[in-house]
Amino acid sequence: MSFLCSIRDFVAHLLISLFIAGTLVSCSKFQPRPAEAPSAPIAAPHEEDRLMRAYRDFALASLHESEGRYEKAAEYLGFAIESDPDSEYLLLRMAGLLKALRNYPGALSYAKKAVAMDPHKLESRLILADLYILLKDDEAAIREYEEALALDPKQKKVRLMLVTLHIQKKDYEEAKKELTLLIKEDPDLVIGYYYMGRINLELGNYGEAEKFYQEALQRNEAMEPTLFDLGTLYQMTKEYGKAADIYRKLLSFYPHNSVVRERLINIYYGLGEDERAEQEMGELKKQSKPGDPGRQSLGLIYLRHGKLDESIAELDLIVTAWPEDDKSRYYLASALEEKGNHDEALEQFRKIPQGSEYYANSRIHMAYIYEERKQYEEAVEVLRKAIEAEKGKVELYLMLSTVLEGKKEFDEALAVIERGLALDERSEELLFRKGVVFDKKGDKEKCLEQMKRILELNPRHAEALNYIGYTYAEQGIRLDEAMAMIQKALEVKPNSGYIIDSLGWVYFQKGLYDEAMKYLEKAAALVPNDPMILEHLGDVYLKKKMYARSLEMYEKALTFNHPEENKIREKIEGVKKLLI
Repeated sequence: MSFLCSIRDFVAHLLISLFIAGTLVSCSKFQPRPAEAPSAPIAAPHEEDRLMRAYRDFALASLHESEGRYEKAAEYLGFAIESDPDSEYLLLRMAGLLKALRNYPGALSYAKKAVAMDPHKLESRLILADLYILLKDDEAAIREYEEALALDPKQKKVRLMLVTLHIQKKDYEEAKKELTLLIKEDPDLVIGYYYMGRINLELGNYGEAEKFYQEALQRNEAMEPTLFDLGTLYQMTKEYGKAADIYRKLLSFYPHNSVVRERLINIYYGLGEDERAEQEMGELKKQSKPGDPGRQSLGLIYLRHGKLDESIAELDLIVTAWPEDDKSRYYLASALEEKGNHDEALEQFRKIPQGSEYYANSRIHMAYIYEERKQYEEAVEVLRKAIEAEKGKVELYLMLSTVLEGKKEFDEALAVIERGLALDERSEELLFRKGVVFDKKGDKEKCLEQMKRILELNPRHAEALNYIGYTYAEQGIRLDEAMAMIQKALEVKPNSGYIIDSLGWVYFQKGLYDEAMKYLEKAAALVPNDPMILEHLGDVYLKKKMYARSLEMYEKALTFNHPEENKIREKIEGVKKLLI
């Protein structure tokens, strides 16, 4: 027989009267006790005594559960299950109790037993699937949800759970199949259109994503996630006007959504609409007082858009009121650094303590400021201390090697790079610097060896491709191979003036001066203060007998501290003779 009534509202005196009256009904739904629980009473010879004990223990379990004593409830429920081990109901109740106690493996074992007793019971399947999700076994959860749908295909929530799991696994095609069924069954299911939009957004199918988001909004114009995602989509496709429209609409429904308002402010500043941005900033400021940690985002927005005084004002108030707010202090120091207030920036960076997530980066900034001031020893000292404190930070080794490279201490720089590579042998940044240092030591072979090692790890590493290509071009060798590598680098970084310069130099070495001039002029327009690019442009003008232009480029190269000053002066003298 099945136990169909609920005992949760029983009280102790009622239990006693029931035992005396002997009215207990058969209870074929209960669960084993924990191993540490005391032994259950000795089994009575009669079936009705066994079921009476099961009923009594279940009632006591329910009483303890209603009072929040879940461990005690599990203990008595265990007794009940020992008395009635074939009770599917009790097994599910124990699964629920253990789930509340976060004993998910224990709960799973009981749920499995319940499903084994009645594989066609929907409730048991759903409880089992839920536990698999909590145990992060998505594959098993998917199997259980599929079994549940086989029992009842009209379970929308179950199908939506399946969709969610497929999306988490990035199995988008399966998710779309389930969503298509849901939308077919219920054409007004807003969440179905939203999910379809989200999947297409993840896949980069922006047109399809927009269509489904609009379908969702037709059914619920105030649906916050849909509006947010649609705004995100328009930002990703650089349709900033549309994004702003969507965010304004979202704010009309949810005026306190600060994340959306911050996005709108960033769009306005990006579009040069500073007045509208400041209006939104005013709305954001109304939600907090100066010095409130919540205003950190305002300081970061100002910093991002180069409004350094405003950023410093906001962040300084926060760190004054909250001295342990390392994030605000780090960005305050960054704003001071960008403004050129290096002494104040150093003071703020120094206050970020070891153990802070901003400690390593603060020391990198300090080293950079010292390096700019040509205070190399101070830069090295800061970085060595930081490495001692944060041995696992590859970025610190990279910065230290760069400082040592600037001091022309190439062997020491290589030693630091090797220490960094011991932590991460696949670090493309460290391998690249290693190649550059070998080049500066005059060892082209080892330099190219490192660059080729990078390409083994990442065949589209633009800088390594360019470095190899330019090295070949500089030596006047393997020019076709050099051109192919540089063109591949340009596919990755089409607007890099340095890579365009390399391509121009390959054409120059091939004697194709018209093509060379075209690319070198473009490179100089993109990077107008690079002395090497200016020298190359001067060289091609010289070949084209454009002597005045050539002289102009060489003289410019000198003003930007060309590393080989004497060579450039010789070129200047040579061109001047041609102008006489």
